[in-house]
Amino acid sequence: MTDLGDDRAAQRGLEGLSPFELKGHLMDLAGASSRKHAHAMLNAGRGNPNWTAAPPREAFFLLGRFAVLETRRHWNEWPAVAGMPVSDGITERFSAFLDQNAGEPGADLLRRVLNRVEGHRSDAVLLELVDGIIGDNYPVPDRILPFVAESVHEYLAGAMGGRPPETPYDLFAVEGGTAAMCYVFDSLQTNRVLRKGDRIALMTPIFTPYLEIPHLERYDFDVVEVSASRGTEGDFHTWDYDDAELDKLADPSVRMVCLVNPSNPPSVALSERALNRIRDIVEKRNRDLVIVTDDVYGTFVRGFTSLMEVCPRNTIGVYSFSKYFGATGWRLGVIALQPDNVVDDRIARLSGEDAEAVRRRYASLSLDVPGLRFIDRMVADSRSVALNHTAGLSTPQQVQMALFALFALTHTDEEYHEPVMRVLERRMTALSEGLEVPFPANALRAGYYVELDLLAWAERHWGTEFAEWMRANYEPVDPVLRLAEEDGVVLLNGGGFDGPEWSVRVSLANLEHEAYGRIGRALKQIGAEYHQRFTSSADRS
Repeated sequence: MTDLGDDRAAQRGLEGLSPFELKGHLMDLAGASSRKHAHAMLNAGRGNPNWTAAPPREAFFLLGRFAVLETRRHWNEWPAVAGMPVSDGITERFSAFLDQNAGEPGADLLRRVLNRVEGHRSDAVLLELVDGIIGDNYPVPDRILPFVAESVHEYLAGAMGGRPPETPYDLFAVEGGTAAMCYVFDSLQTNRVLRKGDRIALMTPIFTPYLEIPHLERYDFDVVEVSASRGTEGDFHTWDYDDAELDKLADPSVRMVCLVNPSNPPSVALSERALNRIRDIVEKRNRDLVIVTDDVYGTFVRGFTSLMEVCPRNTIGVYSFSKYFGATGWRLGVIALQPDNVVDDRIARLSGEDAEAVRRRYASLSLDVPGLRFIDRMVADSRSVALNHTAGLSTPQQVQMALFALFALTHTDEEYHEPVMRVLERRMTALSEGLEVPFPANALRAGYYVELDLLAWAERHWGTEFAEWMRANYEPVDPVLRLAEEDGVVLLNGGGFDGPEWSVRVSLANLEHEAYGRIGRALKQIGAEYHQRFTSSADRS
């Protein structure tokens, strides 16, 4: 066992870093350990999945081949100069192309897409996809292409609750969930829905940037934390919310609440009781509350229900295609908002200098600035208003987004969803077996991450006196440093997500099955070494 625990002042300095910045230090330690002990470094601090959805990518590249043929069909005067796709007869040509390439990877999905749009609109849809994948035009409309919007909307309605909304969402295609976060925060403040110093709530534990952004000088929000219950089942937290915590949202001075659902890092969805409690608060006690829900992990919970469905008028939904489809590099996300929403209502109530300042900001876009909806203001703000005419997610990205959505819509759960779920479940089983601690069944668990409270685990296994000794003699970051230096294992400290100080986040998404048994055994060994030191110190006294 190393002497890292002796330098507590240095460890306290590391605890001030974002867990994603601390990870760089841990990677260095783990790399050195791997070289010294000749074992592979295991980085379970990364949320990047190591699976990919193959059919929608195969369809993308096959569609690209057809699209290039279409450009050459239009203009083929010189070998390196082609034209732009045209719609006339494109359906017949595409169908013939699929017949000729029936055995090619991706052809089956593209045929299913064609079958969905056959009829009077098929030429327009195929031109959108073909022109989009070529990327020869600006995105029009700038928010999202029409057929892309239709496909993504149908996918979201199924993934976020299973029922189509009474009124379709307005969608804004963005560069992943991270861009969505930036656009939402910026435009809410720009439109005076939120002001510097306003009170907002965060449902914790939560993805670290949600903890950090509100404290930037530009926002300086007064943050109220709505903490998940520290209640336990077996050796693990349930991560549900007590009514008393949720009732903090009833205070009308709380202007906005942000959450990740299912949570990151606990990876547990809101219970039906919590969803209903929030709905009652919004309907009866805080009608102007803006809810920003980041539901990227929702597809990993069977029967998931989003606040987009429960509180549609108050909720701004954020969804990223990155995790479920293994597409973090594509940067594909969407912001969803009901046309009749509380944000537009709050903007309409602005008066005096506030109303005039907002009018001036968007005056170059519309003669009727008060009629400009918030989602379109976000599009303009994403390009500093003056560049609104070039706004929008790149069209090839939008085509891939549509193909991901259409893949999910045209294939059964057994073809993709269930295999992905089984991957996570068997990795969780391996971690559990390595720890020699059974994980309780939980229908709300996404299983993308696991957050383990090592101090609570130590207390239940070795008693309160040992847990207090561990707290007094070591810093909470000590276990993750030891794992990196001694075992070549990188985990993130859960305290950086506003979870329990002594917790660690294990990503179940990015390592092979066997690695999680090794991680579990390493965690168990570190606990045993702490206990051995405790026993030795007690014997000496």
